[in-house]
Amino acid sequence: QVQLVESGGGLVQAGGSLRLSCAASGGSLSSYAMAWFRQAPGKEREFVAGISRSDDNTYYADSVKGRFTISRDNAKNTVSLQMNNLKPVDTAVYHCAAGAVVYTSPQAFGYQGQGTQVTVSS
Repeated sequence: QVQLVESGGGLVQAGGSLRLSCAASGGSLSSYAMAWFRQAPGKEREFVAGISRSDDNTYYADSVKGRFTISRDNAKNTVSLQMNNLKPVDTAVYHCAAGAVVYTSPQAFGYQGQGTQVTVSS
């Protein structure tokens, strides 16, 4: 049973940066495709970024392309999301997820963390 714990969220001004981290226990993240999703109040959880299991191909939502970067560190068993040039619309709870293949639907991922809050002020 893989458990995922996110960290690194906080309050930042528009244009600032944050780096989120997802640490795993109970399994090796190198065995999974990984993704970040986010959920704003009153909205559905949406795909942000993903990284494939075997060849580390990366995928991004159009809204974050060029600003966010997903990466994995198999030695540390972590996945990170570097977020630059943050905007108020990026405000949400960010969740990491582990699954077999990168899909844009959160239901495709068998494991998800509780999330970390990111708030971007204008």
